[in-house]
Amino acid sequence: MPAWFEFGRAVIVRAASPDTDDAVDDEGVERARAALLESTEGDGAFAVLSANARLAPEEVEVLALLATAEIDVHCRRVVSSAYGANRVTLGAIAQIMGADHLGPLAVGPTSPLSRAAFVDVGDDGAWADHAVALHRSVVWSLVGDTSPDPDLPIDLTTFATGDGDGDGDGELVVVTGGDRRRRRHVGALAAFGDRFLCADAPASDIEWAALIREATITGRGLIIEVADELTPMMRRWLTHANHLVWVVSSRSGPPVDQMPERQWTEVVAPTSEPTDAEWTDVFGPGVDRSHRLTFDQMYRVQRARDAVGGDIDAAVRRLASGPLEHLTRRITPTRTWDDIVLSPDRLALLRSVVDRYQHANEVYDDWGFSATPSRGLVALFSGPSGTGKTLASEIIAGALGLDVFKLDLSSVVSKYIGETEKNLEQIFDAASAGNMVLFFDEADSLFGKRSEVKDARDRYANIEVSYLLQRLEAYDGLVVMATNFEKNVDEAFLRRIHVRVEFALPGAAEREMIWRTNFPAQAPVDGVDFAWLAQQFELSGGSIRNAAIHAAFVAAAAGTTITMESAVIGVAREFRKMGRLIKPTDFGEHFVTIAD
Repeated sequence: MPAWFEFGRAVIVRAASPDTDDAVDDEGVERARAALLESTEGDGAFAVLSANARLAPEEVEVLALLATAEIDVHCRRVVSSAYGANRVTLGAIAQIMGADHLGPLAVGPTSPLSRAAFVDVGDDGAWADHAVALHRSVVWSLVGDTSPDPDLPIDLTTFATGDGDGDGDGELVVVTGGDRRRRRHVGALAAFGDRFLCADAPASDIEWAALIREATITGRGLIIEVADELTPMMRRWLTHANHLVWVVSSRSGPPVDQMPERQWTEVVAPTSEPTDAEWTDVFGPGVDRSHRLTFDQMYRVQRARDAVGGDIDAAVRRLASGPLEHLTRRITPTRTWDDIVLSPDRLALLRSVVDRYQHANEVYDDWGFSATPSRGLVALFSGPSGTGKTLASEIIAGALGLDVFKLDLSSVVSKYIGETEKNLEQIFDAASAGNMVLFFDEADSLFGKRSEVKDARDRYANIEVSYLLQRLEAYDGLVVMATNFEKNVDEAFLRRIHVRVEFALPGAAEREMIWRTNFPAQAPVDGVDFAWLAQQFELSGGSIRNAAIHAAFVAAAAGTTITMESAVIGVAREFRKMGRLIKPTDFGEHFVTIAD
């Protein structure tokens, strides 16, 4: 039998059954005590628990007593018979261990056994009758079961590894920074520890106790993610469980007056993107850095990558979820550069957006250019409706392997004061956590010019615009703003534009290419004069696409191929939808087709 069990049995039998055949004398107890203390120098389960909880010799003896009374049926019956309780009480500990022993103080409110959450002391009846229960996870670990504590917030808990050579003082490290996983990594390296249990700050004492207990049993430190303040509950546990290595991780750090009364060290986790070595360590050799990912995003992409067949582009697109899906519309790119018809100078400007995004690391990191105020990239697409602004944003996103998230103004804009900013904050936060293109259609609705303040409505409208200016500056991703009325956009936004592309109605040559592009190769086209359609009708690219679709349905309904007749009917239907006059001079000899 293990030494802790022999000692527990010896002290229980000596105190409770001194006149029985299996009675143990004082000399026998001392031999058991010596063997117990000697065993704590080993690597057995009991020795590890005692060392991790920082127990003094007398506290080790009380732990052995409690464990034996929990595990051994005979000892439990002896305790029950002698003291009238199913569990060891405070009074029983005092009597069993003797007047010269620490006794009940070993399980007091500030004792190592309590701060490790190993014991629960009841509060029914007189103080001497308070039952002392050794938590079941401690008992299970002593009998060889290493299962996690059942009260742990399992869905919130992960494990991290440091190198044990940190610069901290070994007690409490506060780490700040914008990247969650980078904070954990830096915090682990700064603390004196090589293994950590990581979790968001629990909301209940039960989960806190489980974290403390599990960390003590397994010999791990704790990395706790908190908001930018410490709750009274967390401050209490930080103060109480001072035997553990703690890392408090948050974006900006809790206020100094909320920190517990103990020594602590603060470190800052850099916001720099992963190094080439870190990228290779996560994704393996030969994987191109085709995406700008934060340290945290890199690990999450790798996790998603396994689920999507190893496609890193698909894994990046899986990052966005939650509030973003409710407040925006996801557009998964399917168009390519071949699907847009623009003048060479405009096409070059669109490609420059892709170049700026892909080469940001080289310019800002390797070449040392300043990324002030952020690495974010803002593009403004202006021009009439239907000229390709949304299509261009989709093509750019496709070239970068990203999804487009188009803001739904009806979900974002609220008549209630402060709600619009709250919705936008959710969008920017979620977009920062993923990797995507934020597309603001009808941008002048949100980014409109600030006006003279004449009433409270004007003041809050100006506050919304000012908020957007600040948030746009701090955002590190790609934002595309599209507007039909550029003159209505506040000038302060225009100064923050990195790439501006003015979309115009296409000329005749461009219109012909658009007509041809909008009829797929497998479509049964027969005798459609694309050059004549382009020359006769000044339409935007979007209107040409609609006319082509109309023509296809006309032909399908008639059971014929797509002819010049169905194409002209498609144009006429588009004219009527737009409220334009249908003049014989425009349609020429084909006017008879639509005259009815």
